[in-house]
Amino acid sequence: MDMPRNAFKHALAQGRRQIGLWSSLGSNIAAEILAPAGFDWILLDMEHSSNEIPMLIQQMQALTGGTATAIVRPPWNDAVTIKRVLDAGAQSILVPFVQNAAEARAAVAATRYPPHGIRGVATGSRGGRYGRIDGYLGKANAEMCVLVQIETPMGITNLEAIASVEGVDGVFIGPSDLAATHGHLGNPGHPDVDKLIFEAGARLKKLGKPAGFLTPNEALARRVIEAGFLFVAVGSDNGLLVRSADALANSFKG
Repeated sequence: MDMPRNAFKHALAQGRRQIGLWSSLGSNIAAEILAPAGFDWILLDMEHSSNEIPMLIQQMQALTGGTATAIVRPPWNDAVTIKRVLDAGAQSILVPFVQNAAEARAAVAATRYPPHGIRGVATGSRGGRYGRIDGYLGKANAEMCVLVQIETPMGITNLEAIASVEGVDGVFIGPSDLAATHGHLGNPGHPDVDKLIFEAGARLKKLGKPAGFLTPNEALARRVIEAGFLFVAVGSDNGLLVRSADALANSFKG
């Protein structure tokens, strides 16, 4: 059996824009509905949802054969959790709350087998198709995609150092936490936050490092894409459900 190719990782390396969707419902049925929609990536969130490893496996199974690469956001920059996520079959992760180059290096190391990292070895995991991928242990590192999330003033200060860490494939600018840590809790649209976002994008573009973002605001999504952000999530499954359900109910009862 051949090693699965990480389409998302290679698209970023080639500078091809990737449009995604956030998934927080923790539902394999929702994932199955989203799979053929046409998105390039689907983020399966563990940080701010009820997702656990068995649920992630079901969702990744549901996404198989669709258009989107599964990206998993673990709840923290924790090597044990990342190890379990990779063994479950993920090849792409978004690591939250990275503030310096050392933390970025730790995130990368958690996805690499020795001597390039500290990932524990399991020969029969789902990630290696239960032992059926010939030479998996020697091939896995090359297909791992590590995205790191910048959410704090320290992260913004250390942006270039973080982005330059070997093995970091992209840098995601987290608007909500960035707003909160800069004194604008609940207001990611504040002009100061907006300025930070686009300045960070420009700095990453200068480095040649792909920048990522999430917003359900179509106008803002188009602005960040125009500014050169390469992987952009343009909505979320729970957001789509809430807005559509409210609009439908209001159309009859409003």
